[in-house]
Amino acid sequence: MNLVNDQLLGVENYGVWSRAMIIALRAKNKIVFIDGSLPRPAVGHATSNQWERCNALVLSWIMNTVSKEIYGGIVYSSDASMVWSDLKEQFDKVNGSRIFSIHRDINRLTQGSSTISGYYSKLKHLWDEYASLVTLPSCECDTARKYLNHDQQQKLLQFLMGLNDSYMQIRSQILMMSPLPSVGQAFSIISQEESHRSLISVESKPASVFYSMQHKAEEPKKNQLYCEYCNWTGHMKATCYKLVGYPLGHRLYGQQPRGDNRRNSKTYVKSKKPVVSANLVEDNSHKESVADGVSPVPVFSQEQYAEIMKLLGGHNTYSSNTPAANMAGPDEWENSWDW
Repeated sequence: MNLVNDQLLGVENYGVWSRAMIIALRAKNKIVFIDGSLPRPAVGHATSNQWERCNALVLSWIMNTVSKEIYGGIVYSSDASMVWSDLKEQFDKVNGSRIFSIHRDINRLTQGSSTISGYYSKLKHLWDEYASLVTLPSCECDTARKYLNHDQQQKLLQFLMGLNDSYMQIRSQILMMSPLPSVGQAFSIISQEESHRSLISVESKPASVFYSMQHKAEEPKKNQLYCEYCNWTGHMKATCYKLVGYPLGHRLYGQQPRGDNRRNSKTYVKSKKPVVSANLVEDNSHKESVADGVSPVPVFSQEQYAEIMKLLGGHNTYSSNTPAANMAGPDEWENSWDW
């Protein structure tokens, strides 16, 4: 039967092993067989056989929890208290360097990315290891109680110093308490604060995610073109077909545009074929249509319009009220345009 999980290897783990064995033997009510408080009875005594049986039981527990190298040196022993004393003399090497190392680890330990529980567990492990190396007073006198109270206060300060700066406010509140709480009470208070912050973070996360998604959805709209005349996106007012006319190939090609200077015109060009001229003036407003593969609407000046009429053999009937050549469309479409 193995009382502890770890085997004794040597100086490196004797402190932990001996502490675990003492706890296990005390639970079995057999601690008196290793501390020497129950010596071997005289031969022929009424309790002699019972003592030998219990001594052999404790000795077997010790042998089952040591390494093979150590086992060879105690297998021929017959007294459990003698074996325990020999092991303590060989491997219990408490020196100043180990105590210094533990103190350094305690002072350097900080929370960092660990949770409050993880940080406190690491710190408590170092405290317990230090307590196993140094004998602390265990009596009930006033001096012992004052020392233990001082030790608890030091542990509280060490725990609070290692916390992250985000807990600065709750740390100040704990230090202003009178009397100061124990380190266990401080751990409980800060753990509740950590749980409260986690709950607030979870509740506010959906709102922030919704805002981020909405912001990303609205962001592309800022870069879209917008026409103030027809309230449509995708083009500007300068290239709006309702103002400059529809290009060739459009199903509404030939209809009268609704420019402010052309809205009341009733004269139309019946032919829907494009008029090609060497002096064709291309308006910058039609660049979007050209880019889409649609030819721009030709625009002629007054002199060009008169010259074209002469070449066609017609009469110059141009007047100041005559619209440009690209303003064409039947009169009955005026009120039935499909916008």
